[in-house]
Amino acid sequence: MKLFLPLIFIFLSCQLFGQENVKRMVSKNKLDSIRAIYIKPYPDEFFLWPVLKRRRLDFEMRDLPARNRRVSYRSNKPFSFGMGMFIFEVGLEFTFAVPLAERSKQLFGESDVLDLQVNVFGKTWGVDLYHQQYKGFYITDPSVSIPDNTPYPQRPDISTRNIGLTGYYMFNNKKFSYRSSYNFADRQIKSAGSLAAFASLSGFRARGDSAILGDKYRVDFGLESEIREIKATSLTLVPGYSYNFIYKGFFINATLAFGPAYNRMSYEVEDGSNRQKIEFTTFFAGRVAIGYANDRVFGGVSYVGQGTNARFDNVQLTSSTGTFKALIGYRFREFGFLKKRLVDLPKGIGIGG
Repeated sequence: MKLFLPLIFIFLSCQLFGQENVKRMVSKNKLDSIRAIYIKPYPDEFFLWPVLKRRRLDFEMRDLPARNRRVSYRSNKPFSFGMGMFIFEVGLEFTFAVPLAERSKQLFGESDVLDLQVNVFGKTWGVDLYHQQYKGFYITDPSVSIPDNTPYPQRPDISTRNIGLTGYYMFNNKKFSYRSSYNFADRQIKSAGSLAAFASLSGFRARGDSAILGDKYRVDFGLESEIREIKATSLTLVPGYSYNFIYKGFFINATLAFGPAYNRMSYEVEDGSNRQKIEFTTFFAGRVAIGYANDRVFGGVSYVGQGTNARFDNVQLTSSTGTFKALIGYRFREFGFLKKRLVDLPKGIGIGG
């Protein structure tokens, strides 16, 4: 009897463990079956595409009591052109700036730019890492009419820096593929959408050799017209939604996220004094993509933008970044070393173990 009871316990444990494994396998197979109806992956192919891209980093100063009184500082970064590829299950793009037309330089000036970005798109999650440094802005003021062929007011001395990361999680990975519209690692077959969560951490700074607004705006902005440097750190976790509409291979994706953001803001005025403030403001992110994809050819245009607001007593700062991209590509069957995955490369090239 002493031996019989342990044997019964072991037998029942094996049965329960086996049933749990079967349940997991059935659940996975069911998930894969549902996903196959809505999404087609391409694990055995690599992709190549030429790409045209333009990124921006802008900011705006708004007088809160007047509400509609605002002054915007816009960068004039040229388009960049290059090649992209999806290889070893990693997407890469290499682009080079296209020189600005002389006419554009005359009207809007020229921005010196360091703009680095890394995008990682998984089945359920993704992250954007970025480091942007811009110097040289032109000014748009709705209350001032600029005649045709007349240069806009320019501030080549103003510099900005924007560093951070934005991550997302898509809850409906059974039927929805976010990356199908932005790096084409999958292809959405049937229309579907997903609730999402977006998280962001960013640090923004704008600085001029003299006051960013200056005496011209003293009447409208008061003492805030003397601000020479602004720093804002933002942290947010907000809900969102993304939807892929599919019709005969054509697709439209729309993504929106909006919600509260924790902001720590400080500024320095021309006399050297500083002020700081912590408050909750807003974060917004919008993404749109339109294109076409089949098993071989894919392409489209997309715009990805996001921004945060930060407020002092009478002034609201809105910093925003945006990326426009157009591409067309082709999928090739993997061969030779291209069948490797990123985790396989060290062994494949004789590094390590």
